[in-house]
Formats: sequence, C-alpha cells, structure tokens
Amino acid sequence: MQEVYYPDPEVTPRDVLLHFIEVRELKQADLVGVIGSKGVVSEVVNGKRAISKAQAKALGEFFNVNPSVFI
Repeated sequence: MQEVYYPDPEVTPRDVLLHFIEVRELKQADLVGVIGSKGVVSEVVNGKRAISKAQAKALGEFFNVNPSVFI
C-alpha cells in the first residue's frame, strides 16, 4: 500500500523553518547572511517578522527545498 502525505494546514512557514533548524542542528547564527542580519534572523525565528518572498527563496536554496514551504 502506498503512503499518502497530507500536509497539515496548521503548519506555518515559521514551523517549517524551526523544523529544519532543529533537524540540521543549526543555530540562528548559521542563517545570518542567508536571510539577513542577526536581528532579522532573530525576529523571523521568534515569530516577530514574517518570512519575505526573497527570504523564502534564499531559505529554499539553503535547505535545498521548494521555497513555497516558507510562504
């Protein structure tokens, strides 16, 4: 029997980012330069700033995934 994946509509772009950070054992500092300064990374990770389209594209390239998971 084939497995079928149903995306969880409650999962936010931030949740996806936090998951990638956790599974790759990254620190916020590892994303500085990918999506912005230390302050911008902190705001995104802490949910105080949304992930922009440009940041989603950069994160997609960094994590080698479709950028749409961050939008």
